[in-house]
Amino acid sequence: MARYSLASQSVTVTAVADGTNYTDNGYLCFLQGGSSTMQCRVSEVQSGGESTSSAVMILDFGRDSTVAATGISGCYNANLDGSSVAPGTLAVFGRVSTTKPQRSATLGHLLHHSYNAFGGLARWQARQGEELTIIGNTASLGEFSYSAFTGATGIVSSHVIYELV
Repeated sequence: MARYSLASQSVTVTAVADGTNYTDNGYLCFLQGGSSTMQCRVSEVQSGGESTSSAVMILDFGRDSTVAATGISGCYNANLDGSSVAPGTLAVFGRVSTTKPQRSATLGHLLHHSYNAFGGLARWQARQGEELTIIGNTASLGEFSYSAFTGATGIVSSHVIYELV
């Protein structure tokens, strides 16, 4: 089992409503299984504001009702254990895709982070056995995303720590 950090740096986020296409590079990330049976377990989600003035942010980490297609662009993904061998199939991730993700109205609000993007910080860590999971690569249980729900536009960086099972 390999653990990874999926990071986005200095993103100017764009607020979107549930069931609405995301804007390329306007959200922090999506993460989906690399196969129909891959499970991803998220153990930490963090974001921090880098705006130069006050900007109230509401960010949601949750599942998507429409999943991205052909991603792997705009984010950094790194194995946390330098001696670990990556599995044959990796998770799919990014901020740019041909089919745009859409946050689920019913499953899209697992974590809700609100703060001032003028230096604010939000962090969630799961206790062991209480990680958030997705399985496969189809809607609505096969993809997570981290995006702005409402609020001012701000500059935000983030990371998601997850494990491939």
